[in-house]
Amino acid sequence: MKKTIVLNASPRKNWNTAQILKSAADGARSAGSEVEYIDLYDLNFTGCRGCMLCKRKGAERCRCYWKDDLTSVLSRVYGTDALLVGTPIYFGRPSSRFFAFLERLHFPALSYDDYSNYFTGKVNVGLFVTMNVPKEMYEQAYSHAFEGYANELRFLNGEIALYPVCNTLQVSDYSKFSMQGFSETDKQQIHKERFPLDLKETYDLGAQLSK
Repeated sequence: MKKTIVLNASPRKNWNTAQILKSAADGARSAGSEVEYIDLYDLNFTGCRGCMLCKRKGAERCRCYWKDDLTSVLSRVYGTDALLVGTPIYFGRPSSRFFAFLERLHFPALSYDDYSNYFTGKVNVGLFVTMNVPKEMYEQAYSHAFEGYANELRFLNGEIALYPVCNTLQVSDYSKFSMQGFSETDKQQIHKERFPLDLKETYDLGAQLSK
């Protein structure tokens, strides 16, 4: 049976990023894949410590030797068929949990002899990014950087798909917060019209990547 790992790099377990990932996970299941869903903010881990144990002569390649809650997850990612990762955009960048995960995943696969790739498997990757800003601003200000983050995952040798989810709701009731720079009426209307389409498209993408 095919396997798909879904990683939520948002601290919010039931909001935009999580909802998108759960839809993609349902799509993966519809394609016959076994799905493991993980909230990264539930795990106790850091980014790469630079311990260099993965670069020792004779060391097992594509293995992170630092022991914390992420270590076994990384091993399972190297052995999966599809990886679906979601992160919100904070200050134009992915969440800190996303960066920490990516450091720990990529470094053990990188050869310091000739900068080649030790990883010989194939993992399809879907990167789902959610944000408050409209699509036009994403395309002008953020898309180039996030295409770069997606491309960094090409060392997994599979298909890469980047899916931006724009103009999301930050909270369910704007009246309870000092957020006068936003029109709740407009945000709710956009959410009502667009978000169901995003859920459908990410469901389809999860199925495609997990076949």
